[in-house]
Amino acid sequence: MLFTGRVTANAECKAVKGDKQVINFTVAINQRWKNKAGEKQEKTTFIDCAYWRNSGIAEYLTKGAVVEIQGWMEAQAYQSQTKGLQARLICTCDTIKLFSLTTQTGQKADKKETAKEVAGATGTGKDEDDLPF
Repeated sequence: MLFTGRVTANAECKAVKGDKQVINFTVAINQRWKNKAGEKQEKTTFIDCAYWRNSGIAEYLTKGAVVEIQGWMEAQAYQSQTKGLQARLICTCDTIKLFSLTTQTGQKADKKETAKEVAGATGTGKDEDDLPF
């Protein structure tokens, strides 16, 4: 499954099973269309996601960030206090592509700040002022 959407809240990173870590976050996908009368319609679908590979990406999965997710859906059962046994679908992510970086408050970062964040994440150690061109 492949989909693109916005992260609804800052990702949470949890340690599980010893030294393994999982990043949990939710992505909102908006669908827009016009009905037969020509009126605009909108529906938002929320998809819970789990990513097991690189916990370093968690700091970039902030509220409002646009991401493309590739993965597979799994059903998970859980016990609700009011409704008894329930089920939900979770996307186990294989790859995550970031299309925009945001600050912790969900505001879009300026170019210089974004360049520094990416440089720190990739380990190049260069910021925008150090580029040779």
